[in-house]
Amino acid sequence: MLHSVIMAGGSGTRFWPLSRKSLPKQFLTLAGERSLIQQSFDRCQPWIPAERTWVVTGKHLADLTRQHLPGVPDSQILQEPAARNTAPCLGLAALCLLALDPDATMLVMPADHVIDDVAAFRDDVQKAVSLVDNNPERLVLFGVPPTYPATGFGYIERSESIGQGAFEVKAFREKPDRDTAEHYLRSGTFFWNCGIFVWKAKRILEALAQHEPEMVARLETLRPHIGMPSWGDALNEIFPTLKSISIDYAVLEREQKIAVFEARFPWDDVGGWEAVARLVSADANGNSVVGPVLTVDSRNCIVRSGDNHVVALLGMENCIVVQTPDATLVARRGDDEAIRQIIQALQTPELNKHL
Repeated sequence: MLHSVIMAGGSGTRFWPLSRKSLPKQFLTLAGERSLIQQSFDRCQPWIPAERTWVVTGKHLADLTRQHLPGVPDSQILQEPAARNTAPCLGLAALCLLALDPDATMLVMPADHVIDDVAAFRDDVQKAVSLVDNNPERLVLFGVPPTYPATGFGYIERSESIGQGAFEVKAFREKPDRDTAEHYLRSGTFFWNCGIFVWKAKRILEALAQHEPEMVARLETLRPHIGMPSWGDALNEIFPTLKSISIDYAVLEREQKIAVFEARFPWDDVGGWEAVARLVSADANGNSVVGPVLTVDSRNCIVRSGDNHVVALLGMENCIVVQTPDATLVARRGDDEAIRQIIQALQTPELNKHL
């Protein structure tokens, strides 16, 4: 059967000060009326019910995850005691899935992306599931046709078509510089790697065992504890010892039977405050605002304020202003990547409480 696996362990530091260690990006409401993790869950309902939904998140975020997704069984909220990237995350999910469903197919997706056309998303996933059902050795990725020369995404280079919008993968490309990204865009044979996958749980665990045998050997020691009172202690002991590595490096770039589907659904990874300009309609002066905001003689600004705090901009251009009860960000547009530098600067005893 088809199960959804929502990866919800990211920190979302580029949305500071709204995003914090205790409230990372996936729990924010940035587009629509539901949080990003709730939207990830919603787009699979009731097609993939809560009983076949799994969430992998940090142990410190388990209670928050339960609050946002109360329908997901508690035993299917897998709590990572330490951050170890996506390969251990998905190895753990596959191990637990197989204990419940030996023929499980996994739809893997990040918790913090925006996909507006749910019908197109489901249709594409169903095609990918059919491909995997007919060829269980296949590992299937989704690739988003690039619309601009992005330097912040990894790329997938496609090879020959295998039908129904799917292609063999020729190569994976790291995040490029501007000139290379423009070449990728012009060529028409590259996709953005959006981190959405479909594969058999058994197959991905076998691939991990082939390429990262020590990781899977340690994961296998957890198998007798699944569903038992000893599960939490065993996970706390074993998981932090696993190698921290992405599923791309651990498996996908080493495997041969990889296919990429051209995504027909609109996708946004909501990587930072600049994404608000894509998600929130701008006024006549190009300002994208959320909350009680007043703009006078201001253009092309992104502004977000709380319900009871008015932010007024006078004579401002190309800036980002975000107000929260205990911190305010003011930055140039196009420089929101530098928020990482702010996070580093906050790593002091005096300011750490604001992280």
